[in-house]
Formats: sequence, C-alpha cells, structure tokens
Amino acid sequence: MEKIIGERKWLLPTGLLLGLSLVFLSGCAAETVNNIAEGVGNQQDGIWVTGTGEMSVTPDVAILSLGIEARTTTVAEAQAQAAVAMDAVMNVLNDYSVAAEDIKTQYYSIQPVRRWDDGKEILLGYQVTNTVSVKIRAMEDTGSIIDAVTAAGGDYTRIGSISFTVDDPSAYEVAVRDKAMADAKAKAEQLAELAGVTLGKPTYIAESSGSVPAYYDLMRASEAASVPETLISPGETEISLSVQVVYSIN
Repeated sequence: MEKIIGERKWLLPTGLLLGLSLVFLSGCAAETVNNIAEGVGNQQDGIWVTGTGEMSVTPDVAILSLGIEARTTTVAEAQAQAAVAMDAVMNVLNDYSVAAEDIKTQYYSIQPVRRWDDGKEILLGYQVTNTVSVKIRAMEDTGSIIDAVTAAGGDYTRIGSISFTVDDPSAYEVAVRDKAMADAKAKAEQLAELAGVTLGKPTYIAESSGSVPAYYDLMRASEAASVPETLISPGETEISLSVQVVYSIN
C-alpha cells in the first residue's frame, strides 16, 4: 500500500497500518466508555427523593362486570341459551341509555363440562360464558340496572364484580401533583439539613400516577321490603400521584 507524505512516496506495510488503526480505535472506544461511565456517575450525584400526593374524591362512574353462563348437553343449545339471555341483558342496558362504547366484551368461552365416575371421565355437556364490562355513568341507576339485568337474564345471569372510579382524573391531578412536589421538596430539604449541605435545583423529575378504584360488595334489601332493590354505596376513591426528584447539592 502506498502513502504519499509531502513530495515523497513512502511504502508502509499493510500490517503496520492495521496495527495503527486498531490502536486509534481502541483509544476512541476507551474514551467513549469513560465518558459513559462519567455520565452515569453524574446522574447519581445529588439527593434523590420520592414525593407522594393523594386526594379522596367521590366516584362518578360505576364499572360493572356482568355476564351470562349457560350449560346444557350440546354446544349449539348452550350457545342459543346464552345468546337469548345476553340479548335480554343488552336490551335492559339500552333501556337505561348505556352507550354502546361503554359496553366491552371481557371474556367469551365454550368449554366442555366433565366429571369423573369410578376413574372414568364422563362428558356432561358444554358451558358457554359471555362476560362484559359495563360503564355506568348515571350512578343513581346502578342498583336498578343490576336488578333489571338479573331479572332479564334469569338463572343464566352472573355478576362478577362492581367498582367505582373517576372517569377523568386529570381534573384532580393538578392539585395532587402540587402535593407530590411539595412532599418531595420537604423531604429533600430535611435530608440536606441533616447532611449539612445546601439544596440546589431539581435536575431530574419523573412522575407516575393512577386512581385506585373503590370496590364494594353488592347488598340486597331485606326480603320483607315492599320493593326489594339492590343497594349501592360508591363511597370514595383515591387519586394518587408520585414523583421522583433529584436535587443538586451546592
């Protein structure tokens, strides 16, 4: 391989050029690793704290998990029974003006039903299960909807759970975020005082949030009441938010 330096022509062995290249690249790689390590080290400097903000609010939506379960000797019969019962349930939800986008299928299955007798497996039939999640925005209708779908679906009706939450927690997150940041700063100031250092400005902030749904058992009124009705108590739900903050040390 030929290399021209100035006006003279020099012949350098290929092996020597390769060796010089490797030395150069190794130096660059070492410098890059050192820079990365130095950057990681800088991220660990300062005071790391986690601040939490919470607020109890009244839920404005109910999330009801309900469905139909049909069991008979053939798949076709089980499907037919489940379809008729679910159609009746959907009609009830429509009567209460529950929007189609607030009804979401959670689970659908067709499973054989078997039992063991003297060590032998006996097929008894088939079970069809269809479960939906229903968001009820008119909270005052929750108990009535439960009673109506139970009557419509009859013995096929299954109600899995009910929870209460806030449909749009962002309206409360500003206040909760203020509390979280104030909590983080108070902790950092205390740590700085205990360590005998001066607290600087935040150099890193990360947030995580989420509302905690309130779950309640369904309670039915006494059978002696003239009009039995499912009683629902939404209670309160918790809006929480946490921030991780890194403060520099002056």
